[in-house]
Amino acid sequence: MKKAITLGVSIFLFCACVTSNAVKTDKSAIKKEVNTLLVNWHKAASDANFKEYFRVLDSTTVYIGTAAEEIWTKEQFANFSKPYFDKGKAWSFTTLERNIYMSESANIVWFDELIDTWMGTCRGSGVLEKKEDSWKIKQYVLSVAIPNDDIQAVIDIKKKNDAIFLKRY
Repeated sequence: MKKAITLGVSIFLFCACVTSNAVKTDKSAIKKEVNTLLVNWHKAASDANFKEYFRVLDSTTVYIGTAAEEIWTKEQFANFSKPYFDKGKAWSFTTLERNIYMSESANIVWFDELIDTWMGTCRGSGVLEKKEDSWKIKQYVLSVAIPNDDIQAVIDIKKKNDAIFLKRY
């Protein structure tokens, strides 16, 4: 009887370890898959490939730009962006660093990235959801990284435009 219990516990522990390692492997593969998608997404903008760039955005995507009024649906962002893509030069974001996190079910991921852009160093962050074996960007937020020592100068520059913008509220 002891041998049967020992064997049962051993099998259980082996299966638990294998399952645990499989989940880790899957999470690693998911991070790699999402990273590749994001690299290719940024590349599509750099190559002015409108169709590929917007293909990975979900129909309900929200894109939040650097200006306070820039909060766009996929359609609004596509309309704003189309002239840039049509000229053959959209924008070029080079990832310097990226962190990817995921839900327990591994069908939702979120990320933050440090990127080199025409605006200098920026931060991007976003959320992706896996639907029918395909990752879709649900939200992307672009922000300009401002060194703490320079923030007061930026605040001073923004005051006039902020005053105009805030009248809406």
